[in-house]
Amino acid sequence: MGVAAEIVDALAGHGIRHAFAIQELTLPIALKGQDVIGQARTGMGKTLGFGIPLLDRVFDDAGITELDGSVRALVVVPTRELCLQVAGDLEMAAGNLAVGGRAVTVTPIYGGVGFEAQQRALDNGSDVVVGTPGRLLDLHRQKILDLSSVEITVLDEADEMLDQGFLDDVQAILAATSPERQTMLFSATMPGPIVALTRKFMRQPVMIQADSGATEATHKSTRQIVFQSHKLDRMSALARLLQSPGRGRTIVFARTKRQAAFVAQDLAALGFRVGAVHGDMRQRDRETSLAQFRTNEVDVMVATDVAARGIDVQEVTHVVNYQVPEDERTYVHRIGRTGRAGKSGIAVTLVGWDEVTRWNAINDALGLDHADPPQWFSASPEFRQTFDLPAGVTDRVGPARKVQGAQSATAPARKSHAR
Repeated sequence: MGVAAEIVDALAGHGIRHAFAIQELTLPIALKGQDVIGQARTGMGKTLGFGIPLLDRVFDDAGITELDGSVRALVVVPTRELCLQVAGDLEMAAGNLAVGGRAVTVTPIYGGVGFEAQQRALDNGSDVVVGTPGRLLDLHRQKILDLSSVEITVLDEADEMLDQGFLDDVQAILAATSPERQTMLFSATMPGPIVALTRKFMRQPVMIQADSGATEATHKSTRQIVFQSHKLDRMSALARLLQSPGRGRTIVFARTKRQAAFVAQDLAALGFRVGAVHGDMRQRDRETSLAQFRTNEVDVMVATDVAARGIDVQEVTHVVNYQVPEDERTYVHRIGRTGRAGKSGIAVTLVGWDEVTRWNAINDALGLDHADPPQWFSASPEFRQTFDLPAGVTDRVGPARKVQGAQSATAPARKSHAR
């Protein structure tokens, strides 16, 4: 496909030899320096879809200024976890790249940690920066990060940045980069403000949709199960559906940090190998929890929406919405954590009896077939049949455990009890 042999060899060294659909479509266009809009669900290979041409052009494109330690390429992402994941993927692909005897460098820039190490990395020379909007803008305003040398910019998961209120920061960042830059934007959905952003900051972008399902908010590889669950029976329903035959790694989404802590504690008390990731945890502890999930030390991760954005694990078999998400975009992002990279998955949504109206709005917006979902209890025959559970199934799977990861995983719960 015209990609530098050094990048191809680095990818092959990690077992990556074949391109996903979005990569096949994106690379020929992006390698020429054209602006690109990619609409694709998470997990379909878009990181290397923009990462490979970005690295190839930085490494060996006459249209890009020769590397001198200034930042040539910038990837903007909504969360710290996604920042680390994307930076790790780019570092892997850039493993064999060097210019003038100096290795091509990728630097993650994100909040929640001190400025010093990131400033040292920038002072030592960074060719590619992957960062979250708030910290990028902070460093730019302090004149630690010079964005004027950026000639390639990527906005990854742009709709999530909009949801988190980063749109003004993103516009300020783009305005500070080279006006002749190449811009690539990737988003699962295209709400109006994102479309307006493309019109303001992109030049004749090519729209790419990886397959016929790219325009669909949800994907046929994910089976969606939706039912009404009474709040007093919800933990039992969760505990029992987690015992479905063939269940592998599972992400349980909670709406708030406190609820994530409580749900994780309750599951651990029932014997599940469970961890938690939420905003009240220290960054180091969040990274520890995610690492344990990737290595299968825990197979259930309870997470809030923001914290889950960096969970890039291919073998997630189930996603569970412990409550109805706020809107259809949140629902799309959540269930996109399973059914990734061509594999099948199951997304389960537990609808509170006072949440039916909200769920029906999501159902209508996405054109699903789950309006007015049935009312099931954890002991209902329909529930057991749907999840292929034996008649004698109970909530408990073993002796009580502790939530894995770190003490801060249950910090909100402890604060609540202290009151």
